[in-house]
Amino acid sequence: MIEQYTNWWETLTLLQKIYWSLAVPFTLFFLLQMLMTLIGGGDMGDDLSTDAEIDGDTGIPFQFLTLKNLVAFFSIFSWTGIACLDSGMSDGWSLVASSVAGLAMMLVMASIFYFLSKADESGNLKMSNAKGKLGEVYLTIASKRNSIGQIQIKVQGSLRTLEAITDDETDIKTGKVVKVSDVIDNNLLLVTANFS
Repeated sequence: MIEQYTNWWETLTLLQKIYWSLAVPFTLFFLLQMLMTLIGGGDMGDDLSTDAEIDGDTGIPFQFLTLKNLVAFFSIFSWTGIACLDSGMSDGWSLVASSVAGLAMMLVMASIFYFLSKADESGNLKMSNAKGKLGEVYLTIASKRNSIGQIQIKVQGSLRTLEAITDDETDIKTGKVVKVSDVIDNNLLLVTANFS
């Protein structure tokens, strides 16, 4: 049986060998990625890509060159090239067709992850939406920003417990109603009990 595969490999052209050398490992890696995504461990591989590095950065919403997209490119590129050569297409046209198919797959993958990230963002809390709203002190907030307390406040349709500080002269005790005057570093509320 090994001799049969050796004979098959010997009959291939250089371009066919390159396509097959790319097709097998990248397809296996692609299937492994899909399996890990389905069982919930798909984010483990992101340490090797720019996906994780840009995760918290809102400046680059569409990511074209990622590990997942490159794996998809080489998988589709190689199988398209094999199919083109098997159908009798010339080497040059098979390279063009496989490159176009690979780039199209990268675009599709990038678009899917872009729209999935946008759908995920719609439920995320935007702290700026708390500005101007009233809340109730949950944990005492020390005066003059001496320590961080917590308030319960309704933001984006749900009640949340968020960290807060104050510039007021006196501590704001549990149960007191406060107003959010500002958001600091997009994660800390500046509140006051002195409002009308």
